[in-house]
Amino acid sequence: MIWLKAWVMVIVLTVVAAAPASADQIDGNWCHGLLHLSIDGPSIVTPGGIKMTGVYDRHGFQYVVPDGEPDAGATITMVQRHDALMQLTSSLTPDTVQDWSPCNRQIS
Repeated sequence: MIWLKAWVMVIVLTVVAAAPASADQIDGNWCHGLLHLSIDGPSIVTPGGIKMTGVYDRHGFQYVVPDGEPDAGATITMVQRHDALMQLTSSLTPDTVQDWSPCNRQIS
């Protein structure tokens, strides 16, 4: 099972690396329905409101969902496609892609 998850992550990261991104950077506030998160370099405020760090790239971000949040332990991978679109996938449901948009909500 761990071997399968590792291969899925390699495939996801390969696709992410191969996909062109025309956006400036992933940093900022992102919304998906009532969910929101904020990225500032390697720092993130998760949808559950937890401040933590993750793996940052100018057009991507990855972190492990912390204890106390839904899907704790899952690896979340985000890729900014352009200024108005960030796509998020979870290691628990790698075939499901969520489209996130910039939002003006202040996240503390």
